[in-house]
Amino acid sequence: MAQVQRMSRLMVKTLRDDPADAETLSHKLLVRAGYVRRNSAGIWTWLPLGKKVLDNISRVVREEMDAIGAQEVLLPALLPKEPYEASARWEEYGDLLFRLKDRKGGEYLLGPTHEEIFTLVVKDQVASYKDLPVMLYQIQTKYRDEARPRSGVLRGREFQMKDSYSFDTTDEGLAESYRLHREAYQKIFARLGLDYRIVSAVSGAMGGSASEEFLAPAAAGEDTFVDCPACDYAANTEAVTFKLTPVEAEHGPVEELDTPDTPTIETLAEHLGVPASATLKNLLVKVDGEIVAVGVPGDREVDLGKLGEHLAPAVVELVTAEDFEGRGDLVRGYVGPQGLEKVRYIADPRVAPGTSWITGANKINTHAKNVVAGRDFEVDDYLDVVVVEEGDPCPQCGTGLKLDRAIEIGHIFQLGRKYADTFQLDVLGQQGKPVRVTMGSYGIGVSRAVAALAEQSADEQGLCWPKEIAPADVHVVAAGKALQTELALDVSQKLGAAGVRVLVDDRAGVSPGVKFTDAELIGVPKILVAGRRSAEGVLELKDRRTGEREELTVDEAIARLTA
Repeated sequence: MAQVQRMSRLMVKTLRDDPADAETLSHKLLVRAGYVRRNSAGIWTWLPLGKKVLDNISRVVREEMDAIGAQEVLLPALLPKEPYEASARWEEYGDLLFRLKDRKGGEYLLGPTHEEIFTLVVKDQVASYKDLPVMLYQIQTKYRDEARPRSGVLRGREFQMKDSYSFDTTDEGLAESYRLHREAYQKIFARLGLDYRIVSAVSGAMGGSASEEFLAPAAAGEDTFVDCPACDYAANTEAVTFKLTPVEAEHGPVEELDTPDTPTIETLAEHLGVPASATLKNLLVKVDGEIVAVGVPGDREVDLGKLGEHLAPAVVELVTAEDFEGRGDLVRGYVGPQGLEKVRYIADPRVAPGTSWITGANKINTHAKNVVAGRDFEVDDYLDVVVVEEGDPCPQCGTGLKLDRAIEIGHIFQLGRKYADTFQLDVLGQQGKPVRVTMGSYGIGVSRAVAALAEQSADEQGLCWPKEIAPADVHVVAAGKALQTELALDVSQKLGAAGVRVLVDDRAGVSPGVKFTDAELIGVPKILVAGRRSAEGVLELKDRRTGEREELTVDEAIARLTA
């Protein structure tokens, strides 16, 4: 027996107009269709229909996690400061953390993610290699103090997340746990009906080695990823790498040029009549307070997010005018790598050994040409830090890359021993000696998946849920007359008895037009209408996704919907 939800008793209030603050399709429709309501900035109330969708996604996640042998736990959201101090993330998370004190002055945080706590749980419960491998997961509310919460439930300050963690004694064991999670994620997102891509990613502050993201292509996505049209390469733009290829060529000696009033690449290129790509841009940043120079071709921009990921957990920020004071080697607008003193120099691989550039001469109104990498200056570190552009060569095959927007719905990491080292997570090994445990971390944005599905599946009329996660299997609509309502309720009870989840619109005093509009907006996969032929016992069945309609008797409709 499945539940029959009567809209006359259901707390759902649909809206005809979009919320004034809504920018994305999912934000507009989830509010209009009565799935969520804004409580405050980045904090949302899940109404009955929305809670059903959220729970259905959680159910799919649980089923597939249980299928690979993972065990569900529930850790607290209110966490003590000390474990996060030990891992250094109390400071690394910065303003993203919600921090609070209890009445005795003890410091706590609302959990943004739980690597530290899971590690301590296993340290308390596991003693021997015989207890491993183990995979633990939870579906829980997380908290991050986003500076600009927006796009409805896509970027909130409070959100639902599935995070799981694997614990193994060997790298080979970690690779197997990672594989199991990767395959489970593919099954989860396929069951949810999501169009997704698996892309290479960087680990950043999470640490570890192997890292992949699961992205749902959508115009509202905040992530940009690249996709090669000629091979299987796909990556988050922060993970795209450009091959370092040294150049063998003869170059003349360094020559200084009089370049008055040319502090920018644009003014320099125009003054000299050269393309911006012939110039070397040197951006000064501070990395944990120390000035660092970043060199890229003049026609490219530095991706500060990418740079930050490469240098994590260090804090990266732009220099200010005050940072130039007392630094004779730093001439604002005319910095060149060949004259820097005690400044770490990072360069994009395009600034390869043997390449020649026009760049600052470290003198006001002066630039230099024939400045050769490897001859006139040395690069301390090569990092791919430019903003990726459409048509950049694929790292695998060289074909021009395509750019697309997407919503991150999952992320998997091979963490390694970062947190095990922090908390000295050892077990007794087969040889009778302590063995350091290695870990994996795997996340799915459960509430984000609701928005991603809305973005991908909605049409001009409203939401259009896949059956697996819809709040009901069929939306029965009584056009309005007493006979139609009686038939709608009767067929709803029969469908419910047969195990079909039913939402029935039996509201009195609501016009048929409003009911039909609401059925389209709410987005249940099948719509069954008790309309003009109700006296004959004939109903109209509509497929919400395709729009196909057919007339069926009650028995035929029940047989079709229970097949």
